Amino acid sequence: MQADLTKIKFDDKGLVPAVVQDADTGKVLMLAYMNAVSLQRTVETGYTWFWSRSRQELWNKGATSGNVQKVVDIKYDCDGDSLLVQVKQTGVACHTGEYSCFHNILWRENNLPAVDGLTTAAILSELYKVIQEKRVHGGEKSYTKYLFVSGQDKILKKVGEEAAETIIASKNNSSGEVVYEMSDLWYHCLVLLAYHNISPSELLAELSSRRKKENNSKY
Repeated sequence: MQADLTKIKFDDKGLVPAVVQDADTGKVLMLAYMNAVSLQRTVETGYTWFWSRSRQELWNKGATSGNVQKVVDIKYDCDGDSLLVQVKQTGVACHTGEYSCFHNILWRENNLPAVDGLTTAAILSELYKVIQEKRVHGGEKSYTKYLFVSGQDKILKKVGEEAAETIIASKNNSSGEVVYEMSDLWYHCLVLLAYHNISPSELLAELSSRRKKENNSKY
């Protein structure tokens, strides 16, 4: 497969910066540089290749560590001088062992909640990943594993129970209780999605499509 590299403006060293982003969570994982060869190889193999400015050589991300990046898509900006590479990350992206290279906080507005810079969609996606992991590899004391072992009826019962408790919290006009109970409800709803192998992104896509429909009676 060939990419139309004429649309990309490489700098005087033949490089273009590439921002790598988790396709599921939207979290920025790393910044690296590509030249024409590494970009073409990325397109051909479906995995990220970069140009190392320090070693002056091509490198295939995760070739030695196993932390490979399966490419979902590659976009270029309006000027054509930078790339956005969305990937499915295996393991961690940073050589320090952190999931993202951008894990050091330089500044944060005091009034913003500390949620590690993640969007709501990203938080749900990460929790969903944990649920799927516990579904398969959870230990004897894993509550998530217990739900899947117990089966669909148990999961549905818990969704119903948590929905009822959320209703009661709302009737009590207690914001704290609503947050607590709805957190439980959302968790069990994610378990139900996982049971059907439906990702949160599919749910959000459905909500987004409804929002775009004019005169939709559901909104």
